[in-house]
Amino acid sequence: MDSVDLEVLKRSALWLKQGWPVLLVTVLRTWGSSPRPEGAMLAIRADGALAGSVSGGCIEDDLIHKVQAAEIQPALPVVCRYGVSADDAHRFGLPCGGTIELVLEPLSVRSGIELVLGALETGRTIKRTLDMQSGVATLETAGPIDCVSFDGRAFVNVHGPRYRMLVIGAGQLSRYLTEVALGLDYQITVCDPRDEYSSEWTIPSARVVRTMPDDAVIDMKLDTRSAVITLTHDPKLDDLALMEALKTPAFYVGAIGSRRNNAARCARLAEFDLTGEQIARLRGPAGIYIGSKTPPEIAISILAEVTAAKNGVQLPPIAGVATAKRYLEHVCDVGAGQPS
Repeated sequence: MDSVDLEVLKRSALWLKQGWPVLLVTVLRTWGSSPRPEGAMLAIRADGALAGSVSGGCIEDDLIHKVQAAEIQPALPVVCRYGVSADDAHRFGLPCGGTIELVLEPLSVRSGIELVLGALETGRTIKRTLDMQSGVATLETAGPIDCVSFDGRAFVNVHGPRYRMLVIGAGQLSRYLTEVALGLDYQITVCDPRDEYSSEWTIPSARVVRTMPDDAVIDMKLDTRSAVITLTHDPKLDDLALMEALKTPAFYVGAIGSRRNNAARCARLAEFDLTGEQIARLRGPAGIYIGSKTPPEIAISILAEVTAAKNGVQLPPIAGVATAKRYLEHVCDVGAGQPS
């Protein structure tokens, strides 16, 4: 599954190869709430076909109309704004007084889209710098602090797997979780030393390694843009990954299992060289409580919690699986007349 923005780049390259004029629209800045973040992209073909999005739809419709009517035909990249006035904000579905600023870039061989795609295929994260006065784009490997920026002359966007995910286990749940996580733009590594699982892996976009889980964690050199999820239910594998992952700055470390299993897991981890603070970082049982029963539902539950952690959202304790289940048990006991 391609992420939205990767699909934009692929469609743009294809349309250029077919000889179509293509306008690449990128979100530069927003004021007020916005459905798409800075750096989000939309490609519009000369006949109005499009890929991607930069808003809830109204801005896309206006841009398509202007492209089809040849009202937008910039020879070089330009910046435009929507929603400066309250009337425009209402018309384009923006909050009253809100603004979205866009870079409109006519694509050509100088744009380097094919080169970006080639770099992404190797797993690199690319910093693309567009000279607004010439339309020439230059590429280099992105650093950890590179992000969308504009100084009036050069527009910078970052393409590639901004976040990484290490999944321990190559079973059915891992496949469902991986398919959705790929659409969320994660670069995914699946670790499973068990041949009967790893040999049957069928998602080519996720790299599979057959090393022991602790070695996989160490080899990946996890950073603050990394998540680790253990899904094997086998302490011999899950614990090896967790004892190393909890020492890293990974923004999310979670493990599947029941509340009882999670308590036993934490007790085992305490026997290793982990501090209480490090063990407390473990999300277990992983996920938010949505009553999930099937592997696809469990995958959604886990990825919802991962997404909240990535976005810096502090979920209320009741959203967690363990707390929610304790609460429901308490309600059932009270309803049945048991002492509270």
